[in-house]
Order: sequence, then structure tokens, then C-alpha cells
Amino acid sequence: MRRHELTDHEWELLAPLIPRAATGRPRVEDRRVINGMVYKVRAGISWRDLPERYGPWQTVYTRFRRYAIDGVFAQALQQIQAQADAAGDIDWLVQIDSTIVRAHQHAAATGRKGGSTGRTNRNDHALGRSRGGLTTKIHLACDGKGRPLATLLTAGQRHDSICVRPLLERIRVPRLGQGRPRCRPDHVIADKAYSSRGLRAYLRRRGIGHTIPEKQDQHRHRHNRGRRGGRPPHFDRETYRQRNVVERCFNQLKGFRGIATRYDKTATSYEAAVGLASFPLWARSV
Repeated sequence: MRRHELTDHEWELLAPLIPRAATGRPRVEDRRVINGMVYKVRAGISWRDLPERYGPWQTVYTRFRRYAIDGVFAQALQQIQAQADAAGDIDWLVQIDSTIVRAHQHAAATGRKGGSTGRTNRNDHALGRSRGGLTTKIHLACDGKGRPLATLLTAGQRHDSICVRPLLERIRVPRLGQGRPRCRPDHVIADKAYSSRGLRAYLRRRGIGHTIPEKQDQHRHRHNRGRRGGRPPHFDRETYRQRNVVERCFNQLKGFRGIATRYDKTATSYEAAVGLASFPLWARSV
């Protein structure tokens, strides 16, 4: 095993989840190709600069695009999450947050005004203008141990509160046996950006406890209304201190240079790269 490659344990977990062709000529060794993908995302290099030990870069890129469009890495994450859930290893004290990722100039030439390609791509390819220029925002929900449960890509200018419901609805951990996938956290921790009556009502309807601090203007508005303002939302400071777990999760994901800076032109490819970077975080603890 070389630097930036999957360990034997990580490969043992991932190998059964890689689709195999039933017919056709023998293809390049799966582990070598997957290691090429990991190396590319980890080092943040272009596909053409892949070391020769991973074979032709066109082969690695073609396989990556195929896996990205088919959602192979997302399915692999769900399977390893199912194994952890069956062992009772998932902490359902879920934390949500977002981070801004600067888009490289190579990711900017997407032809965003044209039609989309792939199943998950949007016309804007999750690229938008914000104070930092052309950016993408990664919305993340992680468990209490700092492992990604769900991610959502949007343009950089999208507000966090708009995306929280779609993000939570992406949490879907299958059962190894019979039964529906688990989609409901026990508790959600978020910062002030997510503070709204609508979100609190949504979480209550789903039976999800939450710890979200109230914004100052919301507190002032409720106070000015007197009795009509209602009771202040419950806030547990001790629980809120655990919110740093999601920040540490972002820190580990951005250890991959291909995640810290977006080089992928399409949202499908970048989302697959985030899924590939998330897999080792789960594999280390399973």
C-alpha cells in the first residue's frame, strides 16, 4: 500500500460493493483503479496527471464517471452504514452544518446555461456566486461520532435553512434484515443559521428532538410581543457543546484536496468524490 491508497481493511469492506461485469473481456484490476480514484481526490490533481502505476488515466476516469452516474459510492456508504447500525454503532445525535468550497477555474467551464447531464446534475451544477466568487456549498449531516450520514450539494449562495429539510430527508440507513430504512434521528444539533419556527415545527412533527440556539432578532421580536410571543424554545447548553463534531468531520473531508477545492465540472462527479472521501471515515470504525 502506497500513500493515499486504501488499506487492506478498507478494501475488504469496499470490494464486495463494487459492481462486476458478467460478460466482456477481463478489465483492469478493481483495486488499482479505485486506488487511482482515491489518489486523485486526495491529492487534488487532474486526471491526466495520475501516476502510471494506476494504468491509463482514461480507464480510471471512465470508471469513475460510470460509478458516479450509477451512484455506486452512495450505495456503498449505505451498506457500511447498515452494518454499523446493525451493530448498534451509530450515534443518532445528529449534527448538521454546511461549508463553502471554492471552485477552481477548471470547474467553472460547465456550460451551466445548457441542459444538465446525469441523474443528479442540475442546470447550475451546484455552482453559484457568493462573496468568495464561484463556490459550492456542502450541507452535511453526521452522526455523533463524526461520520457522514447524508450530504447535499447546492450553489454557494443558498441559505442553510432552505436546505435543511432535503438534507434530513436524505438520511436513509437500510436494515440488513427486514424492515424499513431508518430515516429519523433521535436528536438534531444545529447553529443559529437553522433557527426558525418552521424548522422547529417540522422536527416536532417528526418526533425529533433538537438543540438550536435562537437568533437575537427572533428573541427580541418574541420579547416585544409579550405574552403573544410564546415561550422561548428549549435550549440545552451541554448538548450544544457537542456541535464541534460536525466541524471535525468537515476537517477530515477537506483533508482531501479534491474536496477542499472543487475541480470537478459536474455536480455528479463532485458528489461522488465526497462519497468516496466519506467511505474511509466509516471504514476506520467498522
